[in-house]
Amino acid sequence: MQQFDKFDIDELKSFDIKEYILKVISHWKLFLVMVVLGLFIAVFVNKYKQKIYSLKSIITVKEEQNPLFTSTTNIAFNWGGPSDKVETIIQILKSRTHNEKVVSELKYYIDYLQEGRFRMVDVYGKVSFELVLDSLSYQLLNTPIKLEFLENDEVALSVKFDNDESTMINYQSNTIDNYISEGNYSKKYNANDLIKTPFSKFKIEKKSVITDLSGKTYFIVFKSFNSTVGSYQNINAQTLTKGTSIIELELKGTNKKKIEDYINTTVDVLNKDQQEQKIQYARRTQKYIDTVFEDASNNLKTIEKDLGDFKQKNKVYDLSVEGQALFDEVTKLDKQQQQIQDRLQYYTNLESYILSNKEINEDISVPVNVTIEDPNIAKNIIELVELSKQKKNLEQTVTPNYPPLKNVKDKIDITRGVVIENLSNLKNETQRNLTNIKRRLSTYNSRLNTLPKKEQGLVKFQRDYNLTATNYEYLKQKQYEAGTAIAANVSDIKILDKAKDTGQGPISPKRLFNYLVAAILSFGIPFLYIIIKEVLNNKILTVEEIEKLYKIPVLGVVGSGKIDSYLAVFNKPKSSMAESFRALRSNIQFLFKKGVGSKTIVITSSVSGEGKTLCSINMASVFAMSDKKTILIGLDLRKPKLHDDFNVSNEVGVVNYLIGQEELKNIIQPTQIPNLDVITSGPIPPNPSELLISGQTIEMMTYLKSNYDYIIIDTPPVGLVADAIELFKYADAIMYILRQNYTQKGMPRMIDEKYKNDEVKNISYVLNDFSVKDSYGYGYGYGYGYGYGGYGYGKYGNGYHQNEKIPLIKRIFKK
Repeated sequence: MQQFDKFDIDELKSFDIKEYILKVISHWKLFLVMVVLGLFIAVFVNKYKQKIYSLKSIITVKEEQNPLFTSTTNIAFNWGGPSDKVETIIQILKSRTHNEKVVSELKYYIDYLQEGRFRMVDVYGKVSFELVLDSLSYQLLNTPIKLEFLENDEVALSVKFDNDESTMINYQSNTIDNYISEGNYSKKYNANDLIKTPFSKFKIEKKSVITDLSGKTYFIVFKSFNSTVGSYQNINAQTLTKGTSIIELELKGTNKKKIEDYINTTVDVLNKDQQEQKIQYARRTQKYIDTVFEDASNNLKTIEKDLGDFKQKNKVYDLSVEGQALFDEVTKLDKQQQQIQDRLQYYTNLESYILSNKEINEDISVPVNVTIEDPNIAKNIIELVELSKQKKNLEQTVTPNYPPLKNVKDKIDITRGVVIENLSNLKNETQRNLTNIKRRLSTYNSRLNTLPKKEQGLVKFQRDYNLTATNYEYLKQKQYEAGTAIAANVSDIKILDKAKDTGQGPISPKRLFNYLVAAILSFGIPFLYIIIKEVLNNKILTVEEIEKLYKIPVLGVVGSGKIDSYLAVFNKPKSSMAESFRALRSNIQFLFKKGVGSKTIVITSSVSGEGKTLCSINMASVFAMSDKKTILIGLDLRKPKLHDDFNVSNEVGVVNYLIGQEELKNIIQPTQIPNLDVITSGPIPPNPSELLISGQTIEMMTYLKSNYDYIIIDTPPVGLVADAIELFKYADAIMYILRQNYTQKGMPRMIDEKYKNDEVKNISYVLNDFSVKDSYGYGYGYGYGYGYGGYGYGKYGNGYHQNEKIPLIKRIFKK
């Protein structure tokens, strides 16, 4: 765990923000391509994506009372209260029933289209005609009907049928039928006549007599009524500020005129419906009063005639003083009795209605000619009606187990019980009052019986007349009030701001937003690519990474280049690669101890493929070509290669010497390079490690040190076998080869730990196959110059080296 933490800290410390920035900058071509691509996509989306517009309207919902009536005016009594009025209106605006009315009024199930640059364009509001459908006929559904208006009021109607069987719809009954086509249809009609086709029947009605449609082409599409209504049910209706009665309506679409008309029409339809609903109580009352008023009028005429006849026949025109006093008292009690009886009858009817109806709707009987004395009953019935409305609205959109719906049902049951209990108490109290009135009337009736017979008869007729006349006058007043309430009805819906096209731009596509997204993605995707690439790439790329990750110093770099053989220095002495090895030859002198004659250089690597043999051959070459007697020993006994490059035999080699088959001088072979000899590996032995630690190896090294200035040893990779480490003891300097974009970062860690623990000395890294690529950020091809292999000069040329020929395509790409 501690090692892991330490590694993370080392990695964190090794992070160079400058290097990372340079790596980012080095990918400028990728950024440029992505910016161009991002801008192209943004322009494409902004230009070709269909534009979506949004219009709004603001209305307010406020319970408006008719100022002609006071709170005691019976005709203005309304069981439907203002509670939750706003939420109810919002639900109505989204309901299917309401939107069906709006779609039917606007005929939005008919689309008027024209061919646009990229798609069919909705030209509603711009066409100078409309279709009048034959309500009894079926119309072709969801298939464009092409109308080409010609000269002389002719129109060419054509349809391309994709399938043999198509669907037709009748909008009056909202039913579907099938139509079997016999290929595409095309026929000319008179635009002023009823157009009859096998699949449609309609009339083209111009909006103006001077309208000239010739030369214009339109497409008509009849859509499903239900799907059209459903598409407009998503109208956004919500309170502008929570807790207020202000509602904001918003609708989105591709045609601003169509949105404007729909929003304004939906408000108009709502206004009319709410206005009609508000006066339905007055209409029902007026209907009831009209019925009973006629009966009361006839009764009054009959009683008035009977009274006159009685007076004439009995010659009795006035009551005595005593009779008049009794008559006045009895008349007063008669009125009270009649009022109480009416009230009691209404309470009984209301109780029966509530008990027998699960839904308390607006058809609940209105108290036309009574006054409810208990205000709690009126309040509770208003609440009961409103709860029933909420329940009905919720049941249209939610399941029976929806918690708010269950809560409303519970409230309805509780309120219903309260109303029934209050009505029962009120009936009992009213019945007691009626009993008292009847008892008092009985007393006065007894006193009336003491009057003369003729006078008793006159009192009887007069009492009937007064009761009937009073009821007649009352109903006449209510008839007037009902008519006035209907005529002077005030709507609860007020329009504060109508939907209007004021030149609003589209809400989609959002041009600036799309450009911003394009810019973010154009830079973000390359950044993400670079980060992922850096995270996933665990290969060594630059000298800086080596210096940050490891303690072993860097001796130099060997540039990348195209070579025909490993004898790069000998075959192309003026190449940049040859100069790289000369620089290494100069740098390695600092690792040798002073006063030592012959120098031994061990060259190894982590794994095969990193260029260890290449570096061994060319290091030996640069020493030999500087007139130093040099020998190259191939001690990679498992995978011998040297003989192929020097074109010498490998039948006899160092293995034969180590096992005692040959003399040392017999295995030394000269090469084509002056001053350079080579000892090949020979046959592959079964025990290479044991051979290398034998005494023969010590004798061989002693002999070679006395006869050669430089001994170059090509060893096996230390990451695979332990042979090379056994040879470190003979080395005056060790070159550990790393290959750019090949050697993994964890591979040199083992040898670096040995170096930090002083188990290995005089060792340096050499970065092979190095090239300054853009994706590596900045490298050491410039900065290190001769000191680190001179690759910078060799690659770009300065007149001293033979430049390697780079293909034209690569040169152009580099530029």
